Amino acid sequence: MNKPLIVIFTTIALDAVGIGLIFPILPSLLKEITHSGNVAIYIGTLTALYAVMQFVFAPVLGTLSDRIGRRPVMLLSLGGAAVNYVFLAFSPSLALLFVGRAIAGMTSANISVATAYLTDISAPDKRARHFGLLNAMFGIGFIIGPVLGGMLGDYWVRLPFIAAAVLNGANFLLALLVLPESHQPERKKLNFSALNPLLPFRWVCSMKGLMPVVLTFFILSATGEAYGICWALWGFDAFGWNGFWIGLSLGAFGLCQALVQVFLPGPAARLFGERGAVFVGISCACIALVSIAFVRESWMVFAIMPLFALGGIGTPALQALATRQVDAQSQGQFQGVLASAVSLASIIAPLFFSAFYFAVQKQWPGAIWLSVVAVYLIAIPLVMLGTRRPTEATA
Repeated sequence: MNKPLIVIFTTIALDAVGIGLIFPILPSLLKEITHSGNVAIYIGTLTALYAVMQFVFAPVLGTLSDRIGRRPVMLLSLGGAAVNYVFLAFSPSLALLFVGRAIAGMTSANISVATAYLTDISAPDKRARHFGLLNAMFGIGFIIGPVLGGMLGDYWVRLPFIAAAVLNGANFLLALLVLPESHQPERKKLNFSALNPLLPFRWVCSMKGLMPVVLTFFILSATGEAYGICWALWGFDAFGWNGFWIGLSLGAFGLCQALVQVFLPGPAARLFGERGAVFVGISCACIALVSIAFVRESWMVFAIMPLFALGGIGTPALQALATRQVDAQSQGQFQGVLASAVSLASIIAPLFFSAFYFAVQKQWPGAIWLSVVAVYLIAIPLVMLGTRRPTEATA
């Protein structure tokens, strides 16, 4: 594996650790600030705000990376993230916490740049494998991040934010010292109208075959939002988990996810085809969600984790299908649009899932996972539309 690949994978892993640190302690932090026991709506609103900023800035950063290069945009984003976590660590009020999460959403939009970078340095026949490794690195980050966040949060609820700031600072230094530029910038004057976050969607509408792929990313991303919103609340309500056990459960999922993403995307794509791998992943996710909705003992959650992780088996195949829709000069812009579609789902889904969990929290917390299955079932026709005729899209 060449040095740029190692650096970008390490960058993604450190990014995931920083994100994962926050999940186990966010409910406790909100309870401390708001003096309220029902914080599901606050979590949903914070997550939606974070996603709004991603939605606005992901295509901007993607387009900028096409124009001025991947490296400077990624450095700017990583440096901003480190400063932001310091800000969050010392926010005394709910209003400032909202401001901090807005800034975090702006800086976290670097995922579109990282994906474009990986596309730049990967041969077409290697992209599914490399995207699988990319997701695996994110999974490894979630092995470390939530467990560490839960442990630190039980000691002091704001300590994970400081740890996230340190990790993002290390991430910035790694990219600054080692990461080379992967893309020859376009040698023309930057048109500031190109920074309009809605402009890339008009471009997508003008390109035949792109909108179904964008819709597919949107609907599948919406289902994934339920975990970040409701997992910690559900663990506490259903089993009385503290921060350590919430972090440990997320870490266990990260371990299973990393193993799946390292070893299975390539064989799955060969065995089922890239389109078939997407549907296998959806099937595994639905079976796991139905099972976890009815569990009565906490150890059963850990037993279901491997099946849960198999739900992500089709993601690299879907990403590989997406990258073949545009030429190399437009990868940053297209990845920015896909990241914005994910962010748009992250605006809508948290509000829905947090409201739903608030409604069922006292009667049956596990019902939240059946609502995710319902979204998956609604999404299946859209997935079929978004991934149909892959050979024509490749041609």
